[in-house]
Amino acid sequence: MKFHVSRSFAALMAGTASLCWSLPAAAQSQQETVADSDSGTAADPDAEESDVIIVTARRREERLIDVPVAVSAFSGEELARRGALDVTDIAQTVPNVTLEASRATNSTLSAFIRGIGQQDPVSGFEQGVGIYLDDVYLNRPQAAVLDIYDVERIEVLRGPQGTLYGRNTIGGAVKYVTKRLPLDPSFKARATYGTYDQAEGVVTASVPMGDLVRVGGSVARLSRGGFGDNLTTGLENYNKDIWAGRLSMEVGGYGEPGFIRIQGDYTKDKSNPRGGHRLIPGLASGAPILDNVYDTRGGLLDPEQDVESKGLSLHAEIELGDMFTLRSISAWRKDDSFSPIDFDALPAVDLDVPGAYFNEQISQEFQILLDNGGALNGLLGFYYLDAKADTLFDVRIFTTVPGLTAFTQANVDTETYAIFGDFTYDLTEQLSVSIGGRYTWDERSAEILRQNYFGGGSPFFGGTGLVLTPPDTNFDGSADFKKFTPRASISYMPTPDHNLYASYSKGFKGGGFDPRGVGRNAPAADPGNPTDAEVADFLSFAPEEVDSYEIGYKGSLGILNVAAAAFYADYTDVQIPGSVACEVAGTPSFCGVVSNAGAATFKGLELEANARFDGGFGLSGSLGYIDAEYDEYITNIGGVPTDVAQFRVVQNTPEFTGSITASYDAQLGAGDLYLGSTFSYRSKTSQFEIPNPYLDQDGYGLLDASAVYTAPSGRWTFGVYGKNLLDKEYKTSGYTFVATDPTTGEIANGSNGFPIPTLGPEGTLTAFYGNPRQVFATVTFTY
Repeated sequence: MKFHVSRSFAALMAGTASLCWSLPAAAQSQQETVADSDSGTAADPDAEESDVIIVTARRREERLIDVPVAVSAFSGEELARRGALDVTDIAQTVPNVTLEASRATNSTLSAFIRGIGQQDPVSGFEQGVGIYLDDVYLNRPQAAVLDIYDVERIEVLRGPQGTLYGRNTIGGAVKYVTKRLPLDPSFKARATYGTYDQAEGVVTASVPMGDLVRVGGSVARLSRGGFGDNLTTGLENYNKDIWAGRLSMEVGGYGEPGFIRIQGDYTKDKSNPRGGHRLIPGLASGAPILDNVYDTRGGLLDPEQDVESKGLSLHAEIELGDMFTLRSISAWRKDDSFSPIDFDALPAVDLDVPGAYFNEQISQEFQILLDNGGALNGLLGFYYLDAKADTLFDVRIFTTVPGLTAFTQANVDTETYAIFGDFTYDLTEQLSVSIGGRYTWDERSAEILRQNYFGGGSPFFGGTGLVLTPPDTNFDGSADFKKFTPRASISYMPTPDHNLYASYSKGFKGGGFDPRGVGRNAPAADPGNPTDAEVADFLSFAPEEVDSYEIGYKGSLGILNVAAAAFYADYTDVQIPGSVACEVAGTPSFCGVVSNAGAATFKGLELEANARFDGGFGLSGSLGYIDAEYDEYITNIGGVPTDVAQFRVVQNTPEFTGSITASYDAQLGAGDLYLGSTFSYRSKTSQFEIPNPYLDQDGYGLLDASAVYTAPSGRWTFGVYGKNLLDKEYKTSGYTFVATDPTTGEIANGSNGFPIPTLGPEGTLTAFYGNPRQVFATVTFTY
């Protein structure tokens, strides 16, 4: 299935730019500019820096203390001081947030905020947390583990988003904002070397071309050797091999009433596939558990691991008199991923899954921003997204039936329109109310082919298997989902340094079709021969919704800044995707199981604080607590719907998260020295809804530290960084195909004392781990 958008996208971008620069000259006489690095206009480059944190969580520049939303913000400077390597690093210091690379990949993101997220990367499942790159929503999780370079700031918004953003996201949003080009010529080079042969280089440069136009970009080479080895293939395991770059052209801004930014980005990830660590011996081969958790024995080599991501965007805006600003965000993105996933992590083809992901999207967002300089401000927006997500994979179980492969091709397309708005009115100088709403139209269409091959893998992945039976699934269908989702908040600021607020928001995520579903297994009036309608009903799942309530306080208490929030969320029709061993027409196989399991309740507390003391000492910290429980979890046991909520947990959601950072700033000679150390903690975490004593991770802490010297001129810096200095081993994800009690989920052991395998005789209990201790040094030169 092809998706040709380049010509229409180019026309759209050209039309948008023409619109912005063809507006009446009267509008172009406006000289005052709102400082908003997220929207394209820019603050005075000569303005003095301060400790005031500025964010654009509500699509306008505000002090963090003024925003009645739970949001955490990290400046590029702060991220550099801490030695943050990619976007997952920020989860260590944000309460109730999980960001991690997904299982066998380096670049696919699993994201959870306040218990809501999605770790299944295949087409058909919408993400619960929205990732935005310069206001462009990334529709798929592939290539979403964004490396940190040339970044202005990263913001994390907790709770449903939709009245201020292009795409509705039910759990929250992560905003990655890159730096704008300066007025003067600039050059910056950064070089890093560290343990495991870590070697990185980033070069950033820009130059003005006349009074209005600037061009610039960044090139990054990010590499590292493996933490372990694949003892079968000889490849390094958990290595990193990435080339990346951005190129942009900006027109206007810096006091001009109009602004245009055209930006392109490209990432090529040739890292080796991540092989998992077996937690049990090979039950047929007797292969022992390896001593090094970063070593593996997976023998699957094809296809060669390869991830390519690219995008093009046009951001344009124009001031329309004193009150209105028109903004347009046009974008095209595409990523292709090939990955060999060896579930069983052994040389035998016991449960091997070569996979491919092809994603492409085009989006258009228009906003009209209102700021009358008085009591009323807000925005009205329109959003359109056309996204294609094609996932293809084999499930090869040659040790079960020689040469047996279940091939799946799932092309799931999403077309969505939305109208949204959010307005704030100041009733008095201290009291303001905000009201917003969104109406979303989602259309999900799917083409799902499930075909068994015998005698080898599928031809798509270079196999020699033959088709001897009709397809198990040959589905072509679509469904529409429509929803109005409101939001309201009230904020009381007795003084400019204190904000008490309460808010309500409704989140919504559309339904779809199970891309791994086996239509032949659909319940049917004529057993073994289900109708198209029966197959559609069997493969489909409904939308999920959440009603989220929050009260909070943000304040500046002299040397101490505090942000505290309490939240309650009523989560219904929760979408639970998964896969299990099954039989299809009497043949052992691999089947998708997706259900709207029922309802859950999340309630919790969050605290973030920072203080600066005399003598250059600083202290900051965060604390998150969440009580996440299923109130109802319906599953089919022996053909009978059964509520098993008391035996299920919310995945990737530790009860407690916390961090504390101590820092010291001082003059060293004529230069400046920064010393900092962060200890972060996460309590016990379950990888899936069914607790698993092998895969679940007990509570653990990580210790990081950094020392950064800045030369007197500010021209160069030298930093030394340590990550996970205590060398803690901790699991982040895994695969499991072993027998469990259908009600309690308890693992069933065989006579040998190990779990009974359900797919493949070796048994699959495979874990992936976070990075071990890393130490590296960085030199940065700025001109």
